[in-house]
Amino acid sequence: MPLKITGITGIPFIKKGDPLDEFILKALSDIDMEIQEDDLLIIAETAIAKEEGHIIDLKDLKPSPRAFELAEKTGKEPEVVEAILQESVEVIKVGPDFIISETKHGFVCANAGIDESNVDDGLATPIPENPDKSASRIREKIMEKTGKEISVIISDTQGRAFREGAVGVAIGISGLEPLWDRSGEKDLYNRELKTTAIAVADELAAAASIVMGQADEGIPVVLIRGVNYPNMLKNDSANIKPLIRPKKYDVFRP
Repeated sequence: MPLKITGITGIPFIKKGDPLDEFILKALSDIDMEIQEDDLLIIAETAIAKEEGHIIDLKDLKPSPRAFELAEKTGKEPEVVEAILQESVEVIKVGPDFIISETKHGFVCANAGIDESNVDDGLATPIPENPDKSASRIREKIMEKTGKEISVIISDTQGRAFREGAVGVAIGISGLEPLWDRSGEKDLYNRELKTTAIAVADELAAAASIVMGQADEGIPVVLIRGVNYPNMLKNDSANIKPLIRPKKYDVFRP
């Protein structure tokens, strides 16, 4: 089966408490598609944040002295910096327009994943409180309604160390192991792979990001069909933690 990546159009602006699973199924029906066995759904974290009501009203924040200090260094608004600090457990590096920090979830990324795009002025969306739980909740509802086994990934757009530009990455997952350890397999020259692990969840999130877009495309959900991963990667209790490098192995952290 060829790999097929489809942006699900027609999903309305999402508000707190909206049934995102029903929106997805209705939008699929409107484009003459339905969920099939082993489909993958990639959902933008902003859609999850809106559905769960996990939105920051920046005017309600009182910046700390540390927030004013970092605002001066980065050129960011103090309220935005305060939001970043509240979502972080450690500030790692400060640049002219960014703050690299470790979030409450263990992700190391710019600005704690705080996003001011695709929300009303004065609001911001942080990374969902529990992206794995969010992915599992939506997956279970869709499987219950369709009777099909699927996987769900919550994606975010993040930069990468030593490279310009941003790509889609996975921050939550359900139904699929995010990391595929291929050590022990053979390459084309019959050499045994020693340390090869594939970040399948990030690969899928990046592929979906091509269709999802970053501006006014209005496609918060993407369906990927035809991925031929081995059955051993299917796991109802999978979570995103295998993708997070333990701090003791992070040789780039000061």
